[in-house]
Order: sequence, then C-alpha cells, then structure tokens
Amino acid sequence: MSERPSLLRVEREGQIATIVLDNPDKLNAWSWESARQLASIADEIRFDDTVRVVIVRAEGRAFCAGVDLGMPEDRITGRTAAEKVRNYYEKFRWVHERFKVFSNLPQPVLMAIHGYCLGAGLEVAMMGDIRVAAEDAKFALPEPRVGVSIDAGGDMRLCQELGAGWTKLLAMTGRRIDAETALRIGVVQEVVANDCLLDHVRELAKEIAANAPLAVQGIKRTINFRAEQGLNEAMLFEAASASVLFSSDDMQLGYKAMAEKSVAEFEGK
Repeated sequence: MSERPSLLRVEREGQIATIVLDNPDKLNAWSWESARQLASIADEIRFDDTVRVVIVRAEGRAFCAGVDLGMPEDRITGRTAAEKVRNYYEKFRWVHERFKVFSNLPQPVLMAIHGYCLGAGLEVAMMGDIRVAAEDAKFALPEPRVGVSIDAGGDMRLCQELGAGWTKLLAMTGRRIDAETALRIGVVQEVVANDCLLDHVRELAKEIAANAPLAVQGIKRTINFRAEQGLNEAMLFEAASASVLFSSDDMQLGYKAMAEKSVAEFEGK
C-alpha cells in the first residue's frame, strides 16, 4: 500500500494555528485525501484550548485551483450505472461528513485567499468564518463547464451569503470573478494587496484571539445555527442530485475537453 501524500500541514504561532494547503506543484488541487487530512487536523484543533483562531492559507501561486484529476484513488467506479451513482452518492456524503468536522470547529476560521480559488477551492473557502482575498484572487465554480454539478456544498454556502440570484449566476455560468467583484457581492469580506495578505490576516487573527475565547466561540455557534438551518437537508439533496450527473455522458465529454483545452459540445445525456 503506497504512502498517502502530505497535502496539508499545520503551523503554530501562539494562540493561532495555520492550516497550510501544501501541494503547490498542482496549485493545491483538491482530492478525497485532502478532505480526509483536513478533517483529521480539525479533529485535533477542536479540542486544543490553546488555539483561539485558525487561519487557512496556501503555498504557491494559488489557493486551490479545483479538483485534482490526477489522483487514481479518487476515481469512482461501479459495475453498473446504478452502482456507480450509489458509489458517488456515498462518497459525496463522506466528504460532507469530513467537511462538517472542519466547518463546525469551535474556533473562528479565517481564509487567506490568493490566486485561483476555483471549484473545490471555493467550496473550502466558503467554510471560513471570514474570508480575506489578495488583489490577484480569482473565484469560480466551473463545474457546469465540465458537465457536472456542485457536490460539496459550496453553492449552498454561497446562497446563504449572497442570495440565490448571485449564486445562480456564478454556478450556472462557471464565470470567473476578480477579487473586487467578490468583495462587492459578499464572497469575501476584505481585499488587500498581495504582499500584505498574510500579515493582514494574522493581525486580524490576533485581534480576535485577544477577545474572550468562549464568547467568540459562542458568537460563532449562534450565528452558524441561524445561518445553517436547513443546510444538512440541502446537502443530502445535493449529494443525491450530483451523483447522477457524475455518471453522465456529458461529464466524459467535459473532462476530455478540459484535458485537451478544447470546448465541449454537450448533448444533455
């Protein structure tokens, strides 16, 4: 059995823990293994009362450029179309469970976003409590351009933050938006110069960490309770809806076109 790659690491500075996406050669492309490692780190941090704030940042040129298409263990198979759909459904539910461990961390989570923040990257970013973008950040949900729907809750969280209209515009078009547009519509809360991003987020983390930790965590729990009402049911529906599309002919066309850097002609089947 091959050793699992280390895709994330943790840095500590006083009361602040930083989770670093650390696969820069692939622009921190996301995988099932990334989700497993994120949940494993979160399981340790949640019980560490010396950690008052969590930062998530990335190495290299991008926060996360989307799903890693080159991870063989990430390929879902099945003996029949029905079994393949079932297997996708269960894997999506598994990812939702891993993400829930992270999104329900008692400590506030600050996202420091630079470069590409696409697909799965945006879904991870939307689990942060506060999102700060560098001026070079680019955001998108490109899934419809490769023939699949969103599967890990990014659209649900965008809808919660932006409303249905902006979410549909981004999710249905796959359009990329820049940092200033993301700020204007509420994807991020602040935009700063590229070379100021990490210092700015660290200062914000220190400001929050100086407050009473139980009060800060209580505020997070209360706001999330209100904001996330209905989210669990919506995530189950998303897993069921997305699993069918991941077995479509359009998905095969879309992924082939993406690999060839061409435009897919979807047939709706």
